[in-house]
Amino acid sequence: MKKILFLIGGLLLSSLTINAQVISNFDGAVLFSDEDNNGTARYNAMSGAFGALGGDLSATDINPAGLSVFNHTEAAITLGLRNTDILTSFYGTSTANSNGYLNMTQAGAVLVFNNPIGLNWTKFALGINYSVAKDFENDYNVNGNSGVADFIVGPTGTSNLSLDPYLNYDNDDNNDVFYDNVDGQFFGNYTNGQNEKTTITFAAQYNDKFNLGFGIVTHRLNYYQNALFEHSSNDGNSNLLDASFQQELTTYGHGAALNFGIIAKPTQELRLGFAFQTPTWYNLTEEFIEDLEIKVSNNSNIYREPENTNVNIFEYDVVTPAKATASIAYLFGKEGLISLDYTYKNFTKTKLKPSNEFVNENNLASTELQNTSELRLGAEWRVGKIVSLRGGYYYKQSPYSAAIDSDHVKGFSLGTGFKFGNTKLDLAYQKSTNTGVYGFVNDLNAAELDMDTGKITATLVIGL
Repeated sequence: MKKILFLIGGLLLSSLTINAQVISNFDGAVLFSDEDNNGTARYNAMSGAFGALGGDLSATDINPAGLSVFNHTEAAITLGLRNTDILTSFYGTSTANSNGYLNMTQAGAVLVFNNPIGLNWTKFALGINYSVAKDFENDYNVNGNSGVADFIVGPTGTSNLSLDPYLNYDNDDNNDVFYDNVDGQFFGNYTNGQNEKTTITFAAQYNDKFNLGFGIVTHRLNYYQNALFEHSSNDGNSNLLDASFQQELTTYGHGAALNFGIIAKPTQELRLGFAFQTPTWYNLTEEFIEDLEIKVSNNSNIYREPENTNVNIFEYDVVTPAKATASIAYLFGKEGLISLDYTYKNFTKTKLKPSNEFVNENNLASTELQNTSELRLGAEWRVGKIVSLRGGYYYKQSPYSAAIDSDHVKGFSLGTGFKFGNTKLDLAYQKSTNTGVYGFVNDLNAAELDMDTGKITATLVIGL
């Protein structure tokens, strides 16, 4: 299934400029393999460094063994406010974009059964947790002037937009008009949707020394993109051409994976964790439509390509890479803790199926993608019996092998928590930055993107 370049083709995660007129679903598979650092406010305030700690509903998304760290049954719900600033640059012109988004990012509950059957199994827990694995909602514009007019598919299949669609195709060469002088170009990109993850987890504690866990992870994916490219030029003799090219892509489907984990407590202060999540298998459906319109000042009609108005529907499968997480945490009695997580993902194992229809795309995965590392460091300190202070740092490597250092996501987090009996209120702030490119038209330089994201989350936890 091929598409015009600027749909999905230059993802925000990539520093790789794609220079082909059409692309496959390759970059879409990479996008759907990525996850945000989303969870409860306590989880977010410590940058998600919970693999060896547990005791938090979002921690079970990393290591399911952490569910049996809970001492009591409880439920939690989280609201998140995200603000994303995207500064775009295209042929020397910069455009500032800023948008805010409010969403419910997490909800879940855990049931704890203490000493249900005796023996050495001291505790069992069953939990369910919903979270937004990836929020696709973004909106930004690109403005500039490349000075190049011949780069978009136009009348009768030509790739030269400088040709008049009426006079240059009337078999009379004497009245041809060439709009070679570019006045300006615009690209607007709007995306929406979510990759929603629901995890059902079962965990048990053995002899107060080991916590074991197993999770069934399901995904519900809904992605929408509306991309608009506009171009204006003239022939130097007061004849004007205005063109617009719009594309819409909708992708939806479901996925599933399994998650296994263990947490060991060799001493009273030290915690060691390890978790492995299998590849996620997605079954996706895609709907794609495009519309090209060209208007020239010497003709009152608007040129359209009617064959492009048909909706194209395509089904395919995506297998995202497995991931392994190793964790260590140290507890300073009841006063505080420090925790570190390391996650490894081999993006070269990303696959699209049926394999015989995606040979080139799967070959690209082995050459254009790389193994990635993600680090999360968090700390918490209790101030009296009511207030807790938290902070963290995280680093996520870009999956593209051509990425430059600024393309990797780097961020920090801060937060606090208040405990009132069986009720807790947690607040967190996260800040991250990274760069990328978006190559939306063949033979032009890609737009450069500088992204700055801030998130505020609040979680209400009720113990039962």
